[in-house]
Amino acid sequence: MDRLDELGVFVRIVEEGSLVRAASRLRRSPPAVTRALAALEDRIGVRLVDRTTRRLAPTEAGRALYDKARTLVADYEAATAGAPDAPVRGLLRITAPVQFGRRHIAPMVSRFLDAHDGVEIELLLNDRNIDLFEEGIDVALRIGALADSTLTVRPVGHVRRLWVASPAYLKRRGTPRAPGDLARHEAVLGTSRGTIDWVFAGARRGAPMHMTGRLRVDDVETRLRAARDGRGIAQLLSYQVAEDLAAGRLVRLLQTWELPPLPVQLVTKGRAHRAPKIEAFLDFAAKRLLALPVLRPD
Repeated sequence: MDRLDELGVFVRIVEEGSLVRAASRLRRSPPAVTRALAALEDRIGVRLVDRTTRRLAPTEAGRALYDKARTLVADYEAATAGAPDAPVRGLLRITAPVQFGRRHIAPMVSRFLDAHDGVEIELLLNDRNIDLFEEGIDVALRIGALADSTLTVRPVGHVRRLWVASPAYLKRRGTPRAPGDLARHEAVLGTSRGTIDWVFAGARRGAPMHMTGRLRVDDVETRLRAARDGRGIAQLLSYQVAEDLAAGRLVRLLQTWELPPLPVQLVTKGRAHRAPKIEAFLDFAAKRLLALPVLRPD
């Protein structure tokens, strides 16, 4: 095994968090992958991976080597990819918020697989922002401002936080005209260990309102259904309620007090990490996302 291949095995072990999964992705036996890791550790003279009860995790030295090794492996893949129109190959790991992923990313992934026979995709739908480096993610769709300035971003649109309720609820309880009116209304909230605040623009910019409600739900689809059923007023993102607003099942409220739109972006670990398969998916996805009406909110 040459040394670049050895580094490629190590990168896969870190990204999969498992020798068995890494072996499966590399189409090698687990003992062969274990021997490659041991040989690399012996040659460098440091332990690169710690084994825990749940998964493998890189040591501090392993993390430093992984950051450099992944760049080398990605550069090698790019250099040997052939002509610009050559087929892209390999595993892509993509993550997106659950509802957006189900509605828009999953169908896109299916079409991308149809266009590229040599590609495999793992799609992780999670409303938690998964760490791209720790989890070995190639592309993430993120909504809102990014905390990590080292990531490379491709903007694809915007969404808004909207307040909505069903026509039946508003007929029964009245329509709030200002944030202060919400004290007389029921709210369908997300779950939180602390206080849930709704923040308003306009005259109340930056002044949060502490919300209480008889129903708290950790799932967006269920919260949306409760709002449709007249359980109360909910705050949701514009893409989540677009179909219900168009069909008249929900009504948009307090539009004057809505906050500025949130950016939607495709995120990667940086150009140095972008193999041809990642570049191909970014171009494919960005074109389609930029055309989505739900990412151009009023």
